[in-house]
Amino acid sequence: QVQLVESGGGLVQPGGSLRLSCAASGHGVFSIYTMGWYRQAPGKQRELVAFITDGGSTNYADSVKGRFTISRDNAKTTVYLHMNSLKPEDTAVYYCNRAPATFPWGQGTQVTVSS
Repeated sequence: QVQLVESGGGLVQPGGSLRLSCAASGHGVFSIYTMGWYRQAPGKQRELVAFITDGGSTNYADSVKGRFTISRDNAKTTVYLHMNSLKPEDTAVYYCNRAPATFPWGQGTQVTVSS
C-alpha cells in the first residue's frame, strides 16, 4: 500500500509562487508510475492539473499551462509542482496520486491565493 504525503501549500498573493511536494512511501516501484497533481476547489469536483510519466513526459490542464511545472525525483520517490503567476482561481486543496488515481488519497495541502 502506497502512502502519499503532500506539503508546501500556504497563503500567497496573486502573482506569487509556491512549490508543492508529494512524498510517496510503501510498496511499489515509484519510478514506473505516471504521477499526477490534482486539485479540488470548494464546491467543485477534483480535477487533474498535471501529470508526468515514468519517462518524464509532462501534460498540463489548459488552466495551468505555462504557469505550473511538474517534476519528479525517483530517488526520493517525490513529485513536485512548481506554481508561478498564481491566481485566485488556483485556490484549492492540492493532492498527488497516480494518473489515473489508484492509490489511497493523502490529506492534501491547501493553497490559498488572495490579497
